[in-house]
Order: sequence, then structure tokens, then C-alpha cells
Amino acid sequence: MANPFDLSSMGDLMKQAKVMQEKLTSLQAEISVRTVEASAGGGMVTAKVNGKLQVLAVTIDPEIIRSDDREMLQDLVVAAVNEAIRQAQAMMSDEMSKLTGGLRIPGLG
Repeated sequence: MANPFDLSSMGDLMKQAKVMQEKLTSLQAEISVRTVEASAGGGMVTAKVNGKLQVLAVTIDPEIIRSDDREMLQDLVVAAVNEAIRQAQAMMSDEMSKLTGGLRIPGLG
């Protein structure tokens, strides 16, 4: 049975943790510049969100503005932004899962 107090094993574990931290930092930087787009209302409203979950753009079809239905426009903007955020979160979760091999690490999603 291995000695649980073996310091050489602890050193190896610390090296592995450092490598994982470096990979995580690199992945977070890479994901932060990726973007996703989602639309609502058959493409009448489109939202673009980055990996930092920041809304970068909202595009609105001029036809919906002409319809003078403000409530529908508001609902479509909310729906498009929420879907884009959901897609960005899923993208981040997928990439983190690849990095950690599916291991659930608290604080990493």
C-alpha cells in the first residue's frame, strides 16, 4: 500500500494541478473571444454573445419596427438574448468538460 504521506507523490500532484491551471487559464482566454448567435421570431431578432456572457450585438429586422408592436419586440429581444447566453454557457461547459475529462470540479461549471 502506498504511503499517503509520500511527499514525492504530493509534488507530482502539485505539478499536475499547475498544468491543469495553465490549461484552464488558456481555455478561458480562448472561450472569452468566441461568440454565439441566437435568434427569435424566425430571425426577426438576433443576439450575439461572447464567452464572457457579454451581449455584443442585437440585430432587429426593420419589419418588426414598422409593425409598431413594442411588446412583441421586447419579448423577442429577451428571448434571443437568453438563448444566446444559454448557448454560450453550453459552449463553455462543453469545453471545460473536454479539459477535465468530465470530472466535475467545483467552481468550473
